[in-house]
Amino acid sequence: MNQPHFITFEGIDGSGKSTQARMAAEHLRARGRKVILTREPGGSAGAEEIRQLLLTGDTDRWSAETEILLFTAARRDHLEKTIQPALADGQIVICDRFADSTRVYQGSTRGDLRAMVDRLHSLMIGREPDLTFIIDMDPATALARGLARKSGEDRFEDFGLGFQETLRHGFLALAHAQTDRCVLIDGNRTQDQIASEIAAHL
Repeated sequence: MNQPHFITFEGIDGSGKSTQARMAAEHLRARGRKVILTREPGGSAGAEEIRQLLLTGDTDRWSAETEILLFTAARRDHLEKTIQPALADGQIVICDRFADSTRVYQGSTRGDLRAMVDRLHSLMIGREPDLTFIIDMDPATALARGLARKSGEDRFEDFGLGFQETLRHGFLALAHAQTDRCVLIDGNRTQDQIASEIAAHL
């Protein structure tokens, strides 16, 4: 594999992907690489505003179709303002979630909307990561961890354990379908053990 410049971390809520994204960025910076660590939804001023709309409020605040549009709008702004300029500058971009989350959260678990997600992605984004780490772990443990954060951005955790279990199956299916860029990581271990495996891939 050529040196990946656009690296994403995916997984269910509370899986530890945000921590692993940060540790991967630190690992690469320690080796002299220029790295930008960002997140979705968010990563640019406009996208951060949309993040608040998506991750707060009641579970029925938005339909899945509206969520797809909001996530795509946030992602487009993030791509224009943050990701593309950093890549053009020769930096490595590490992103906590990207289009795979929309494929799983809205496209596969809240109706048969995957084709809609893919069409919008092709039309408005048109960019895939070079490398994606999917952190897989027990949904009950991950959900308890996610709720314990009390971040105020708990809308998707509030869908409950059944939703998280469905998400897990969606991410596993994605990992098996996209083996050219996806690496499945066992998240049921210590942070350092997981980070060591990811560092070996990097």
